[in-house]
Amino acid sequence: METTDLDGVIILTPRVFSDARGSFQETYNRHTLAGLGIDTVFVQDNQSWSREAGTVRGLHFQAPPHAQAKIVRVLVGEIFDVAVDIR
Repeated sequence: METTDLDGVIILTPRVFSDARGSFQETYNRHTLAGLGIDTVFVQDNQSWSREAGTVRGLHFQAPPHAQAKIVRVLVGEIFDVAVDIR
């Protein structure tokens, strides 16, 4: 787990297990996250795909009682993800 300067924003890099067949990684494990002090319950999982490099997606803000935690995962290529603290 890597912390950032922004409270509540962390970087989790999963372990990748590789062999001659390919690779495997665990993308979510409630018990592993709890061991890191993350007790968020995830109730929804979305995935997007951008056809063109440089595609900009929306800025999302949720206030209680509709606030949501967010996991960003990159399957192929790279991403420039921006977190803005407006508290």
